[in-house]
Amino acid sequence: MTRAAAEVAVHAHAELGEGPTWDAAAGRLIWVDVLGARVHTYDPGTGRRAVLATEQHVGAAKPRAGGGLVVNLRDGVGLYAPDGAFSWLVRDPVPGRRGNDAAVAPDGSLWAGTMRYDEAPGGGHLVRVAPDGTTTGLFPAVAVSNGIGWSPDGTLVYYVDTPTRRVDVCRMEGRRPGPRRPFAVVEEGAGFPDGLTVDAAGCVWVALWDGGQVRRYTPDGTLDRVLRLPVPRPTSCAFGGPGLRDLYITTARVGHHRPHPMSGSLLVAPDAGEGLAGTVFAG
Repeated sequence: MTRAAAEVAVHAHAELGEGPTWDAAAGRLIWVDVLGARVHTYDPGTGRRAVLATEQHVGAAKPRAGGGLVVNLRDGVGLYAPDGAFSWLVRDPVPGRRGNDAAVAPDGSLWAGTMRYDEAPGGGHLVRVAPDGTTTGLFPAVAVSNGIGWSPDGTLVYYVDTPTRRVDVCRMEGRRPGPRRPFAVVEEGAGFPDGLTVDAAGCVWVALWDGGQVRRYTPDGTLDRVLRLPVPRPTSCAFGGPGLRDLYITTARVGHHRPHPMSGSLLVAPDAGEGLAGTVFAG
């Protein structure tokens, strides 16, 4: 099924909007402008918006169990307390590298990805960050570590290294992923897989950079729905709002001399499906 079903939730000019995450405790959506070094929040019930400036490029921001945020920054993973105070949880600066997408696993750990600014193959990685800051390497040599999500029962994890054009799937082996195997392959000319989310039925929704669409794949890897978007560079998606029914989609302006007027805004596809309740970072 193909349909056009997205509207602007928040008019913005984010260079690289990314990582939408529903914060159930606060009833708000969290998303970032990676290159603008900004964390945005949006309450769809009241329309209230807020912006937090970070000291470095920020690849992802997720809610913490005790309030505040965990953020995947250029030089590592940091914590914002509810009062805004900042501290490093893991500091691991590597010249030419930055944090990119991240996700909170069912056990409350953060799976944080990195990439080189020049997107060199093997220049990024994916690590598991425990609440106490202990790190465990998961995938040691990727190019652009991107979308991460778990099946409803937590037994499978989906993962994107964007230049591969694949969404991979792994069976969880304790707190680690097992071997990666292709789950879905995006055909040449259709764009590149970026951020993703998994819905309550176990379907995987993935935004296609330079593809102008969000796709839904069923648990067996069959493409069964395409949301056509007016912007060429959607970056990620997440369910939020009442009943987790609305699909929020981040977008980017970077790389376009004359970006579409909606590029860089937060979009929403109302009543697109049913999302899964997320896990907050336990640290």
